[in-house]
Amino acid sequence: MNDMSDGYVTADGRQIGGVLMEMKNITLKFGGVTAIKDISFDVRAGEIRAIIGPNGAGKSSMLNVISGFYVPTEGEVWFKGVKRGPMRPYQVARLGIARTFQNIALFDGMSVLDNILTGRLTLMKKGLLSQAAWWWSGAAQEEYEHREKVEKIIDFLEIQNIRKTPVGRLPYGLKKRVELARALAAEPKILLLDEPMAGMNVEEKEDMSRFILDVNDEFGTTIVLIEHDMGVVMDLSDRVVVMDYGKKIGDGTPDEVRTNQDVIDAYLGVAHD
Repeated sequence: MNDMSDGYVTADGRQIGGVLMEMKNITLKFGGVTAIKDISFDVRAGEIRAIIGPNGAGKSSMLNVISGFYVPTEGEVWFKGVKRGPMRPYQVARLGIARTFQNIALFDGMSVLDNILTGRLTLMKKGLLSQAAWWWSGAAQEEYEHREKVEKIIDFLEIQNIRKTPVGRLPYGLKKRVELARALAAEPKILLLDEPMAGMNVEEKEDMSRFILDVNDEFGTTIVLIEHDMGVVMDLSDRVVVMDYGKKIGDGTPDEVRTNQDVIDAYLGVAHD
């Protein structure tokens, strides 16, 4: 890559845009424990940006800063060229940032369809009073439009046959796909994926990898990905940030990262040819 001020072109010919989000000198402390220490990196429009590192490196803490769950002790978060002040997660979601969780966070007693519909809450304009009086308000029409959007996501992720199934009855891999669907229902500009392959078998990982690439390609969604499977990271990512004990020790393309000696020593163990 050369000058990336206006974006860059990937090895497979995809055009990546300019900076969408920038983390500037982020430090996060919990009492006397420093989870993140003075880390800076950017996320560019349309790219798949991975954050990797050993357990305890601070990856999920960084994702929680991006999503608004944690407020950094020091540093700044910039989104679309504007400095972001302290926000609650629902306010960040309204900006266009959605996420999945390392531990699945779905409503087991609700159907797949209804779980995905909850991802539309930040986009709903009609209040409870309007919904109570749906026969004369536009709430009924709005609900129809939201359901139409959700049905398209269900088709996209190939889960039509389980749309009415309670989530609690689903196997693990399908639950992860439903959680991805719920995040997509929010129509995010940035999608945060916290270990989307964790606990999956090889076939499930292949399916999830395909869907992540399709989301990025067909929707143009920018993706920030935490994942321990290095094969997945190297295959999917355009650029990779490497963390170790709360510090950034590498940042670049997969090829640059896999040959970085600090990264090899801290995490990868051996250089990959």
